[in-house]
Amino acid sequence: MDVESSHAADPHHEDFAPHGTLKGYLTGFVLSVILTAIPFLLVMTHAAGPATTAVLILAMALIQIVVHMVYFLHLNTRTEGGWTFLATIFTIVLVVIAISGSIWVMYNLDINMMPMPGNEIGQG
Repeated sequence: MDVESSHAADPHHEDFAPHGTLKGYLTGFVLSVILTAIPFLLVMTHAAGPATTAVLILAMALIQIVVHMVYFLHLNTRTEGGWTFLATIFTIVLVVIAISGSIWVMYNLDINMMPMPGNEIGQG
C-alpha cells in the first residue's frame, strides 16, 4: 500500500496546508491596491488635517497587514491546528510591548533631560 492511499484511507488525517486560489490572490491584490491608494490620495489632496491623515494612514496600514496575513500568508485559526495564529498573536503582543516600552523610555528621557529655566551652567 502506497503513502497516498494510506493517507486517503485514514479518517483522522487532515490536510492543514493552506491552499491559495487565483480568486483569493486577486482579492488580496485588489484590497492591497485600494488600501495603498486611499492614504496616497489623502496626502496628495490634503483632504483632511495632518492628525486625521496620520490616523487614517495608520488604520489603512493595520488593515493592510491583516489583508496580507489572510490572503497571502493564508493565516487562519485552522492552519496547523491554530498554532500559526497563536504564534502571530504572541508576536504582536511582544512587538506592542517593545514599541510602547521604547516610546515610554524615550518620552521620560526627553522630559527628564530638558533644561530647566535658570538652571543653565554658569548661573549659580
